[in-house]
Amino acid sequence: MSTDSKFVQAPHNIPGPIEVSDEVLFANAHPSMSHMSPDFARVFGDCIRMTRQLLYSEDAQPFLIAGSGTLGWDQVSANLVEPGENALVLHSGYFADSFADCLQTYGANVDQIKAEIGGAVKEANIESALQAKKYKIVTVTHVDTSTAVLSDIKAIANVVKRVSPDTLVVVDAVCSVASEEIQMDAWGIDVVLTASQKGLGTPPGLSIVVASQKAVQVFENRSTPVTTYYGSWKKWLPVMKAYENNSAAYFATPPVNLIYAFHASLTQIMQGSVSLEQRFELHKEVSKRVKKAAEEIGFKGVPLSEDVQANGMSALYFPDGFTASDIVPRLLKKDVVVAGGLHASIKDKYFRIGHMGVSVVDPSRGDIDKVISAVKESLAEAKVSKQ
Repeated sequence: MSTDSKFVQAPHNIPGPIEVSDEVLFANAHPSMSHMSPDFARVFGDCIRMTRQLLYSEDAQPFLIAGSGTLGWDQVSANLVEPGENALVLHSGYFADSFADCLQTYGANVDQIKAEIGGAVKEANIESALQAKKYKIVTVTHVDTSTAVLSDIKAIANVVKRVSPDTLVVVDAVCSVASEEIQMDAWGIDVVLTASQKGLGTPPGLSIVVASQKAVQVFENRSTPVTTYYGSWKKWLPVMKAYENNSAAYFATPPVNLIYAFHASLTQIMQGSVSLEQRFELHKEVSKRVKKAAEEIGFKGVPLSEDVQANGMSALYFPDGFTASDIVPRLLKKDVVVAGGLHASIKDKYFRIGHMGVSVVDPSRGDIDKVISAVKESLAEAKVSKQ
């Protein structure tokens, strides 16, 4: 690479991986160093503590491990559910099927409650299922990236605590942490699993799982061996505890540079000029702006009602008579990169826009204005082309 080359992130507006701040990019370029060094141990320890604070928890146990968000499914399936135990998966889109598949791979007996496309599972149906059978865990996707449906995890946790208090509440929050409020302790959530590349504003590659002390105790009291090696909490728990005490420990090499990048992002989120509560409000405001602007010109949201609309992304049906080929290439010419449909039943009927992280909390960048203008202009051009 020539010394006069300027590195610039390619603009993109997909629901992850998102663009990250310059500070995070610079941190990711930290000189390579030993994962056993005291300097790195302090940074890793800070990440563990800030991750816990981000989820409003006093004592939950974070696990920060190299891997994609998918590794969180493996950790839950292998460490908390023993072969032959029952798991209830609440289905609001594509990713529930994948979580169910992972649970079954590790030997769980899985039932699913499926919402209609664009809807969230109803609390009454959850209550009926819990009354009919004893489940070790209930899983819910907080925001399903395939549908942009937001599930009410506070209400779901309340139902589980009331009807089946021993059942663990597991939240797949890959597309919601840092763009949607999650209060682990107050709401009675036992596991939050996420990843670095969405609302957390860090390059991909870090699996982040946070387990309540109740979940850790369930793991410690299991009667059969853990059915994974790399994802075993037996291996990782002492490592995480050591790093939180600013003392390095080893099982497998952590992604040193990515931890520095994550530290930079967490510092911005937890200690920056925009408070965590303000961050959530900004995501709500931007979400309403994007959805309102799109609906005014003929697009329609995939979520069936406003109360199940995610705030960090939008999933929009194309107007009648238009397809992805009419809209998406025109957006691309305007340097607006969006994601196509993912849900198999409606895959060709809609597209997805991400609006989370730095694009939301730093309005001076103009990202949201650019997206809204590009969508309006692209549809207008497509209409002209059909005349």
